[in-house]
Formats: sequence, structure tokens, C-alpha cells
Amino acid sequence: MFHGNVSLEIAEGLKVLRRRIDAARIPASKLDETLNIATWNIRDFGKKRRSQAAIHYIAEIIGQFDLVGIVETRDDLTDLTRVLPILGPYWDVVYSDAILDAGGNRERIVYVFDGRVVAFNGLAAEASPPRRKSGTEYLPAESWWRAPYVASFKSGNFDFVAFTTHVRWGDSTAARTAELQGLANWLGAKMAERHKEDADILVMGDFNIPSLKSPMFAALTSTGLQLPAALAKGSFGSNLARNKRYDQILHFARYPENFSNAGGVLDFFASDHRPLFPDLTKDAFTYQLSDHLPLWIQIRTDIDGAQLDQLIQRKRAGR
Repeated sequence: MFHGNVSLEIAEGLKVLRRRIDAARIPASKLDETLNIATWNIRDFGKKRRSQAAIHYIAEIIGQFDLVGIVETRDDLTDLTRVLPILGPYWDVVYSDAILDAGGNRERIVYVFDGRVVAFNGLAAEASPPRRKSGTEYLPAESWWRAPYVASFKSGNFDFVAFTTHVRWGDSTAARTAELQGLANWLGAKMAERHKEDADILVMGDFNIPSLKSPMFAALTSTGLQLPAALAKGSFGSNLARNKRYDQILHFARYPENFSNAGGVLDFFASDHRPLFPDLTKDAFTYQLSDHLPLWIQIRTDIDGAQLDQLIQRKRAGR
């Protein structure tokens, strides 16, 4: 991390933040063996210029992981460009275009990743709802307020596709559930494609799902998405009160056991924002850091053993 000659206040805040990070017990990743991935809704990131302290704190949090899918990044990327130099010269970024209408909220999706651990693998595209022919035109059959952003990555000998989205809030839970079902259908169809980019898809973002027992979660997982075992344990949430599971990391995986190593939330709030921003109200604090906590998981990327096990099983079965 390259914090440089920061002020006394920022240095003291970073010490507090690091103690809160330590409490999350995020295991260190090991090159070519494990990968730490997070999803984080950074509230209105780029809408209004953040303080220098916030930029350093955001960089410190992102730097605990190897790849972070960020939602609610706005069209102005100035604050993102302030964060990257603090992370260091080996960090890189891939991001979508902004959606400028009210439903899109001028948002884009960003993948920030440590190039020493993760390599961008070539695919970067927005996912679109399926189309139906109407007269001579092909029009979307349903509405997603914000297009998910799909990108492929490689870590060690583990290739995967990341799918990140920010699902509508809106006034209608029925419309939100329908959008979640549409995303699940798209992902199920992607897995059935003969020429899909990869068999490992990591699905993450802010799905605005209040609980794992909600019909919304049932809709999202209706076509086979699985919740990693490490994130199924406990009843923690990803909002500051830790009682709502708005954010999710799920997967289609060839080797599900590789997704059960460790996971949870990084609670930078710890029920008291004042040690980080003593002069701000709690609401103002959420526009400096966020009203969401990063949700994270560690993945085992050394899949040689699992591949050999599958090969042995096929050979013994005569296939």
C-alpha cells in the first residue's frame, strides 16, 4: 500500500481501520493457491468528490483483496483514479460504461484487481436481457434497470467469469423479484451454452435481497446458483447494521469444495464511525465510505488435484 506522507488524522484513522480489518480475519492469499475476492457497493462513488481520508480508507479496504467487484460507481471516475495509485502500480481496472437514465443512476460496474495475482482474460461485456422478434425488430423481453457486467479472469491455473450487477430497489418487490428471476434465467442459459467462455461463473453484487430466506433469494438461485458454504454459515448481513443480506457472492462451479475455504464481511463501521470521521454524522459517513460492507470469500485456485480426481473417475468408469 502506498499511503505516503499522510496527515496525522489520516494516519490515526488508518490504524483504527486496520484493527477493524484484522477483526474480519481475512486469511492472506497465496500465489497460485488461493484468491481473495470481494463485492462492495461503495455508495455513490464518484457522485461527489470524497475527502482525502476517505480515499485512503477505501484503498486500504480494497487492498485486503485480490479482486473486488464494485457497484454504484458513478460516471465520474475521478475518485477511482485517486484510489489506484495508493493501491500500487500493479493494480489494474476494468469497468463498464455508465447508464445515464434514472433507472441506471449514471452507474457503472468496476473490477479492481491485483495484477500480481489475477490476470484479465479477455472477455468484458454487458449482459443483456433475452430478445424476442417483434415485426422486423428484436427487442428485449424484460427490463433490467442496470446491465450486469461480465469479465473473465485467471489466477494460477483457475479461469473464471465474474458476473456483477446492481439490482433495482424501486417501489415494487414483485418487479425486483422478476428482475432477479430474469438474471437467474440468463445465467442458467449461459451455463447450458455449448461454447460458454468458462464453466466457473462467480456471481456477485448488490441484489437488494433482504434475507437468504426471501422469495427473492429463491428466485436468484432457481437455476442452480449455489451459495458458497463459507457464506452460508451464520446470519450476518452486509448493511451497516449487519441484519440484511443485500449483497451476495454465489457461483456455478466445477469444484464447489474450492469455494468453501473462508468468507464473511469486512466491518469497517464496527457500530461507531467517529474514530474514522469524528466530525461527521453517520449519514454523512456513508457518503465517505459506504452504507454497505464488503462481502468476501477466499477461493482455492490450485485445481490440479480436483482435475486429476475427475480424470481418474472418468477412466475407472470407462469414459
